[in-house]
Amino acid sequence: MPKRVLSGVKPSAEMMHLGNWFGAVRQFVELQATEDNYIFIADYHAMTTVHDAKQLRANSLEIATQYMACGLDPAHTVLWRQSDVPEVCELTWLLSCVTGMGLLERAHGYKSARQEGRDVSMGLFCYPVLMAADILAYEADIVPVGEDQVQHVEMTRDMAERFNNTYGDTLKLPAYRLAKGALRVPGVDGQKMSKSYGNTIGLFEPEGAMKKKIMGIVTDSTPMGTPLDPDKCTVFALHTLFPGDDLEELRAAYLSGTIGYGGAKKALLTKVLDALAPIRARYDELKRDPSYVADVLREGAVKARLVARRTMDACRLAAGFADPVG
Repeated sequence: MPKRVLSGVKPSAEMMHLGNWFGAVRQFVELQATEDNYIFIADYHAMTTVHDAKQLRANSLEIATQYMACGLDPAHTVLWRQSDVPEVCELTWLLSCVTGMGLLERAHGYKSARQEGRDVSMGLFCYPVLMAADILAYEADIVPVGEDQVQHVEMTRDMAERFNNTYGDTLKLPAYRLAKGALRVPGVDGQKMSKSYGNTIGLFEPEGAMKKKIMGIVTDSTPMGTPLDPDKCTVFALHTLFPGDDLEELRAAYLSGTIGYGGAKKALLTKVLDALAPIRARYDELKRDPSYVADVLREGAVKARLVARRTMDACRLAAGFADPVG
């Protein structure tokens, strides 16, 4: 029987990049074939950093467009905006009333903000409670995460257990799943590809901008005709993300010195553009029809609310509230 797999993505003005694709998005697309896929645009969470209404709306539509271009199919994945399901806010309050401040003070995000001297809002402090509500409202079985996000699911389980111990067995405890097959994608400077490092190769950026980035990948000054070490080369590492019959030939060319960094970069550009052509074409198509993307999000919210309403009805009953009006 399929498991319900749930994940959220915070809307951002920045383009999705190769690291996102190989790190998480590809996994979500593949899971559609075997699992019950639920993915939401975490626009409530974005309020801790984005305070421009127009930008938040645009970012939410943009990230949904990008995910759909990458292959998320509304026929097989429930995709919606977090803010279109108000039940998560109600559940957040119920969970807040059984969650100790000590647990929230141990959250990585809060601790980092304090250490960096940033102003901490109640939204940031209570961020893990809203995150727990996001997971628990939809009866998730599995939450795919990276190692740095395991704490989020563990805190969610703690809150659910406290609620269940207080009011009876009501909430399903989720399990985390470390991303399988996620690859470490190097950025153009050799570090891990990340928006925070400014070293990304965007999936949907113009071809000219992509060419400039790839041709500018940091390499050493070894002259043409000299053997190169493929295992210490960022360009070759990016080639390996797109396996094919040419990979061993490229390795041999590196070792024999018959290819230089410039030639390897040109070959990489061709390979990346060829591999991304279908999703870039789909992105352009969706950008021309934003009303369709908006409709997908609305229809997804209707499906998601059916589950969230069922969860809230059970929680309200357990906690002693009357049936909801209307």
